[in-house]
Amino acid sequence: MKKNAVCRLAVVVLAGIVCVPVILVVFGSLKSGNELADSLGSILSNTGEMINWKLFPNYPTLFHYVKLLFWTPEFLTVFWNSVKIVLLILIGQLFGAVPAAWAFATFRWKGKNILFTLYVILMLLPFQVTMLPSYLVMNKMNLMNTQASVILPAIFSTFPVFLIYRSFTSIPKELLEAARVDGAGEFQIFWEIGIPLGSPGILSAIVLGFLDYWNMMEQPLAFLKDKTLWPLSLYLPEIGVEQAGMALAASVVTLAPAIFVFVVGQDYLEQGIAASGIKE
Repeated sequence: MKKNAVCRLAVVVLAGIVCVPVILVVFGSLKSGNELADSLGSILSNTGEMINWKLFPNYPTLFHYVKLLFWTPEFLTVFWNSVKIVLLILIGQLFGAVPAAWAFATFRWKGKNILFTLYVILMLLPFQVTMLPSYLVMNKMNLMNTQASVILPAIFSTFPVFLIYRSFTSIPKELLEAARVDGAGEFQIFWEIGIPLGSPGILSAIVLGFLDYWNMMEQPLAFLKDKTLWPLSLYLPEIGVEQAGMALAASVVTLAPAIFVFVVGQDYLEQGIAASGIKE
C-alpha cells in the first residue's frame, strides 16, 4: 500500500511538472501587452536579466485571441491547412493501412514475414533517412510545393499498419473459421467481424496519427516553399518575439485540438495499446 502511494505521488508530481509549461502559456496568453512587456522586458531588450513572470495576469484580457482569430487572416489559412492535411492523411491511412493490416493478420502467402519485417524496419527509420528518396519521388511526380507532397508519403506510413495488425491478431482464429464455414465471404468477414473487433487498434492509430501529424514540422518544411500552404506548426516560429501575446494565444489555439482529440480518444488509445501487446 505504501509503495503504491509513493508511486501515485511520483506520477502526480511528474504530471504537474509536465503541465507547468502549458499552464504558463494559457495564463500568459491572457496578459495584456504592457504586462507581457514588463515580464519579458529582459528578453526583448537582450539585457540578460532574469524575467519577472507572474503566474496570474493582473488584468486578464482576450485581446490577443481576438487579434489572432479575427485580425490575422493568415493564421486562419494555416489553421485550415493543418486541418485539411491531417484529415486527408488519416482518411487515406484508413483506406490503405486497415486492409493491409488485415491481410498481414489473416492471410497466409509467400513472403509475408519478409514483407512485414521490412514494414517494421521502415517504421523505425526517421524522416531524415527517408527525406531524400521522398523528395526525389515527389519531384519526379511534379508534386513539390503542393500539399500532396506532404500527404501522400504520410498516407503510406507503416506505423498504423503495425498497430492495427496487432489488434487484428487478437481476434480468435476460430471465430474467423466459423464464419467461413457458415458461408461468409472474405470481405464480409473483414467488414462485419474484423472492423468491429479491431476497432481499438484502428481508433488508437487515428488518435496517435492526429497527434503526430498535427504537430509535424520537418515534412512541410522540406516540401513546401509557399508559406500560404504551410500548416499551423510552421506558422508559430514565424511570430516574432515582440508579438509575445499573439504567440502565446496561437500556442493555446494550436494545443486545443490535440488536447481535445486525446481526451476523447484516450479510452480507445489505451485499448489499442493493450491489444497491440497481446501475443498471437
